[in-house]
Amino acid sequence: MAWILVKCDDLVVRLSWWEKAAAGRGTVRVLLAAVCRVTVEPDWWRALRGVARRGALIPGALCIGTWGHHGGNYFVAVRPGRPVVCIELWPTAPFSLIAVSVRDFSAATARWLCRLTQKIDSSTCWRQAIPVPEKTDHS
Repeated sequence: MAWILVKCDDLVVRLSWWEKAAAGRGTVRVLLAAVCRVTVEPDWWRALRGVARRGALIPGALCIGTWGHHGGNYFVAVRPGRPVVCIELWPTAPFSLIAVSVRDFSAATARWLCRLTQKIDSSTCWRQAIPVPEKTDHS
């Protein structure tokens, strides 16, 4: 199972060897200053938006890798039946969201990350909506 850590000024998602193989990438590392909001999603499937780009999807068992949609790229490491810590990042980061299933400490993990982050947006405890692409009129 993936672990969320803070090392110096970085937020690190450490993956086990088989998770690295399934995700098609190694450890995920972003600057802690890139974190803008941390929320907990009790339903694992709500953390998934868009389509899988790289990684593994085993329906009902595991979803790990990079997902993408018009709002940006996500890194997900989620499992059914476990809450998901959703870490939204500022636009300068390589991902717009990192979503990681945790065991029983989802709320504590979220509070801990909020305390460590400098520019946290606490205006709402919910994730932001996906921006809708503007329609163009082809008249």
